Amino acid sequence: INMISFMLILSTSLSIVLTTLNFWLAQTNPDSEELSPYECGFDPLGSARLPFSIRFFLIAILFLLFDLEIALLLPLPWATQLQSPLSTLTWTSTILILLTLGLIYEWTQGGLEWAE
Repeated sequence: INMISFMLILSTSLSIVLTTLNFWLAQTNPDSEELSPYECGFDPLGSARLPFSIRFFLIAILFLLFDLEIALLLPLPWATQLQSPLSTLTWTSTILILLTLGLIYEWTQGGLEWAE
């Protein structure tokens, strides 16, 4: 038996054994806490139409925006090795300046405040 078929047989048998153990050892009667609905911290027995602050969504969108900024800046160490590192520096500075100006605007408009 060559190495590839041995690894295939070993991984298949290990998967079958672990899946069988999971079905055999699993708890079959869940308690009432596991069966109750969970609604993100709200009382599941109350009204389904609770008021939700729009500022939460604004903060979430800002977080995604700055998370995207980090994703855009991650390849910079490799981009500086291109033929024109000055062009890379210019575009990086432009992105950082635009995002910083956007953050300053949001801050001055009170978009980062939870209470009004």
